[in-house]
Amino acid sequence: MLQPTRTKFRKTQRGKMKGYAHKGNLLEFGEYGLLALEPAWITSAQIEAARISITHAVKRGGKLWIRIFPDKVATKKPAETRMGKGKGAPDHWVAVVKPGRILFEIGGIDFDLAKKAFRLAASKLPIKTRFLSREEQVVE
Repeated sequence: MLQPTRTKFRKTQRGKMKGYAHKGNLLEFGEYGLLALEPAWITSAQIEAARISITHAVKRGGKLWIRIFPDKVATKKPAETRMGKGKGAPDHWVAVVKPGRILFEIGGIDFDLAKKAFRLAASKLPIKTRFLSREEQVVE
């Protein structure tokens, strides 16, 4: 699973997820993409599950780009623990995703196969997504 090799601090604050993505919101590499429509924390396990479903659907054809990386640590306190006594231990890694962010891109395959692959990947993610092609991408 994805995680940074090292970080400056062991634990991070939760932060806010308001607003829209200002970077990573345009197709840069492939012809088709999966666009996030809601804000969320997406775990490294969810990213990996979506990646596996895409590669399985395209039968290892084309090229896949993962445009998000889980660089924020999420902590968790043990079960049946009372309040207080400090912040919990690092549990898993998450990527902060805002609406408008491109999650995955794919190139080198046809439209129908890309749409099918991204539909399967979207079912593995905890947010609403939209299929995006280079033709329908609006550049301001």
